[in-house]
Amino acid sequence: MENDLILLGHGSGGKLSHQLLDSLIIPALSSTLPAGQNDAALLEVSGARLAFTTDSYVVDPIFFPGGNIGDLAVNGTVNDLAMMGARPLFLSVGLILEEGFSQADLSRILASMRSAADAAGIAIVTGDTKVVPKGKADRIFINTSGIGVLEHGLRIDGAAGRVGDKVIVNGSIGDHGIAVLSAREGLEIDSGIKSDSAALNGLVGELLALGTGLHALRDPTRGGVATTLKEIALQSGVTIMLHEESLPVNAGVRGVCAILGLDPLYVANEGKLLALVAPERAEEALEIMRRHPLGAGAAVIGELVENSAGRVMMETSVGGVRGVEMLAGEQLPRIC
Repeated sequence: MENDLILLGHGSGGKLSHQLLDSLIIPALSSTLPAGQNDAALLEVSGARLAFTTDSYVVDPIFFPGGNIGDLAVNGTVNDLAMMGARPLFLSVGLILEEGFSQADLSRILASMRSAADAAGIAIVTGDTKVVPKGKADRIFINTSGIGVLEHGLRIDGAAGRVGDKVIVNGSIGDHGIAVLSAREGLEIDSGIKSDSAALNGLVGELLALGTGLHALRDPTRGGVATTLKEIALQSGVTIMLHEESLPVNAGVRGVCAILGLDPLYVANEGKLLALVAPERAEEALEIMRRHPLGAGAAVIGELVENSAGRVMMETSVGGVRGVEMLAGEQLPRIC
């Protein structure tokens, strides 16, 4: 029982949460193997290729610099569809409200959800609302599920990485997690750090022009860049080499991480994607990203260097090499 309590006490994104999924939840509910676990399920329906995904949001606080739990929920689900190369179509919304929750706050959250959905071109078509007694929840939890369509024949998959591929990120990392932490803890930080929460389907739509040169997409949310790349390395059976000096980190985020002993590699993002691109198409991918408002800070941060059981290494700024692993838990719980 003690082990169960420890395991279930960690937020999604940590090593123990992945063990819980792989050893209990997924085997109990599905036959999906680890290599097939991506940001959305791919479904074939009457000749159409569809993507289907769901996620739940328990962020604390519910309002933070750059967004709130509402637009975060919409953008997060849109992005999970986009990471499969799908065009988002329809969204469901489930609300769990604590008795006494502010109607003004709810109205503000709902308005931001509608605005985010309209901006992403996805329609909210169904939903559900439940109210639980005071003290039985924490103000508001939101579940969103999304359906999108793949209008191409490409395979964009965490298991499709190939030795030689370049790893590209579309901008600075760690902004969302530090913005939420700052709001939660009341940190007096005059650095203008805001969440990067944004819908990435427009950017992905342009990256699809790379055709078969685009191998994988993933948004590094809970667990950050490090955990996401470790997942891809395991799926693809490769070693990924990162370059510390190439990692784009805003000065404010870097400063807060240094003060609090956090590693930006493990801090959550909500408007960033990681793309695995064939080496001969990497410059083209950078050009496409940098022309888009959400990709102006795009950078190559590493490459797939060899086949292996699934490792992530990092060439440090002082010339050494260290391993990058999933954390046993999560640096910042309840950030999405």
